[in-house]
Amino acid sequence: MAERPIGDRRRIPEATVARLPLYYRALLETGEMGIATVSSERLAELAGVNAAKVRKDLSYLGSYGTRGVGYDAEYLLHQIARELGLSQDWPVAIVGAGNLGQALANYRGFGARGFRVVAVLDADPRKLGLEVAGLAVEAFADLDDIVVGRKVTIGIIATPGHAAQEVADALVAAGVGSILNFAPTLVAVPAEVSMRKVDLATELQILSFYQLRRALLDQPRAAR
Repeated sequence: MAERPIGDRRRIPEATVARLPLYYRALLETGEMGIATVSSERLAELAGVNAAKVRKDLSYLGSYGTRGVGYDAEYLLHQIARELGLSQDWPVAIVGAGNLGQALANYRGFGARGFRVVAVLDADPRKLGLEVAGLAVEAFADLDDIVVGRKVTIGIIATPGHAAQEVADALVAAGVGSILNFAPTLVAVPAEVSMRKVDLATELQILSFYQLRRALLDQPRAAR
């Protein structure tokens, strides 16, 4: 089946881009079960969205499935991986060698999806030389040389909040074009730099909201 170059496709909306990793994960799960074709309804169920949204999202990739049959799971996985750039080798540097930084470095899922951690850095001299995921922790002061020498394209901030902006500034100055921020604070970067924030506390607070609502709904039942 011929593929159009990525640049020839319609611009994919940000909301669709955010859902592509969900479909990718769902397709990996179906692949492990030996399923050759998957319907939009099943993919929607696995990804937690509705089937119409799945069909619309996948149409941006030029994939429409076959009525009554569904999508070729292996080919669709290939399409999404290609669109997300997962067939590339993306060198990643993690700044912050605390518990979170070490956990991220040891996460095996990165390598399976095309992200290769090539450096773990920290400003604390007591952590230098510590082995994390087969890498020795290096000095944050050496960031520029490490980014250039190892062609780092993605930086992960895993520092306390007060250090995050300094780290982001240093990553941008070193030429890193994409940053994933785990620090519990907002940081500013130039418009040409891609920034994603993972706020674990916010996610827990959202879960707390729903947990409270369930508890309030259960109170009248308990009173009966």
